[in-house]
Parts: sequence; C-alpha cells; structure tokens
Amino acid sequence: MDENQRHAEKMKKIQAARAKMMETKTEEKGLIIVNTGTGKGKSSAGFGMIMRCIAHGMKAGVVQFIKGNWMTGERQFLTERFAEEVTFVVSGEGFTWDTQDRERDIAAAQAGWARAKELILDPEIEFVLLDEINIALRYDYLDIDEVVEFLLTQKPFMTHVVLTGRNAKPELIEAADMVTDMDLVKHPFRDGVKAQKGVEF
Repeated sequence: MDENQRHAEKMKKIQAARAKMMETKTEEKGLIIVNTGTGKGKSSAGFGMIMRCIAHGMKAGVVQFIKGNWMTGERQFLTERFAEEVTFVVSGEGFTWDTQDRERDIAAAQAGWARAKELILDPEIEFVLLDEINIALRYDYLDIDEVVEFLLTQKPFMTHVVLTGRNAKPELIEAADMVTDMDLVKHPFRDGVKAQKGVEF
C-alpha cells in the first residue's frame, strides 16, 4: 500500500468515527461564551461571531464596557454599515486609568449592564456581545452573582451571550458553556510598538 492509500484509509476511519460522534450531538441552545486571558483576540473573536450572525440574518447587540469614546474599527463598521442588524451601545467613558473616577466608572458599568439585559431579553436579538465586561466585573463595578444569576435564569434559551475581557471571575467560568483562555506568547507593545490600526482597533 502506498502513502496515498494509507492516508485515504486513515481518513476514512476518522470520517466514520466523526460521523458516529456527530450523531450524538443533537441539542441546540443559546450559549454563554467567555473569552478571557492575557492574549490578544478576545474582542476580535466576539466581533467575528457578529459577522457570522449578520451573514445568517440574525440580529445582534453589542455593549462595550470600559473602551468609551474610542472609535474602534468594529464600532465604525457596524454603526455605519449594519445599524439595522446590530444594536451598538457604548457604556464606558474610557479606560479606568483615564477616567480616574470610580463612581463614574461604576455608574457607566451599571448603565451598560441595564442595556445589556434589555438586549438579551429582546426577542428579536439572538446574539449579544458584552465587550470587556470582565473588566467591570473584576473591579466590582458590577455584582458577579447578579450577572451570573441573570444569565442562568433569565437569558432566553436560544440567545447567545459572549463576555470578553481579562481575568474572568471563577463564577462566570463555571456558569459558561464555552470558555477560551487566550494566552499571550509575544506582543509588539513590549518592543515599543503602539497599537496598530486594523490590527488592534
């Protein structure tokens, strides 16, 4: 048997095993997804899912915590070209080291969470991205128990919710259906390179 035949036989076995496994995967449900870790790509992955939703005709919502008035590429793209498909809410006034006002940061986070709950409960919206909410939870601007309880008991069954940001709390990780920890291996910032348009914002 030559190399091509061996490869074909191996792939047939893998295909059969996969088909058997897929027969058992029949449930559908709205997922609670957490993107966390020190590496880049947490928000980007969430916005990638928004693109998929648009392609599938699914309405989506975004609440951006922390980033404030920073005009990111995602925000500009979605608000200018897909305002009918995506509701985009900016909640924060900026990074906590910029505002330097805990009470204002808490008020902004609470307002963002109130809008997030409205979007999650909206029967027309099937996917909600809570961008950088983990930062608001980390600093206790929001009550982790309230957020988890809402997601587990009030989120509509088929609505997907993605929560991004470093340092996801253990309670949220426990409640989630899918958790991705993005690890930092190398970053140009360490070599003095500032955030690059199109790559990081």
